[in-house]
Amino acid sequence: MSQVFEELFATIEQRLQTRPPGSYTVQLAEAGEKAILRKVGEEAVEVILAAQDEGNARLVSEAADLVYHLMVLLAVRGLSLGDVEAELARRRR
Repeated sequence: MSQVFEELFATIEQRLQTRPPGSYTVQLAEAGEKAILRKVGEEAVEVILAAQDEGNARLVSEAADLVYHLMVLLAVRGLSLGDVEAELARRRR
């Protein structure tokens, strides 16, 4: 797994535990799971729009936003990137 992904996920988990003031991750968590789901959906739509009309740089930017919000959702649910990785490995077999 990518070190960048692992470090980002660890940062998200740490912020959810320590709740530093001003943290966007904390703000999302405190807004509740429905708010996080809305952000995941919004970012997914933005990925699609970027892929259709906005070029690769914009697609990469929007994909990064989607991955971050998906990581927040996983962390709030008590899941990990390892859970996703295990599912992908299972499907590959």
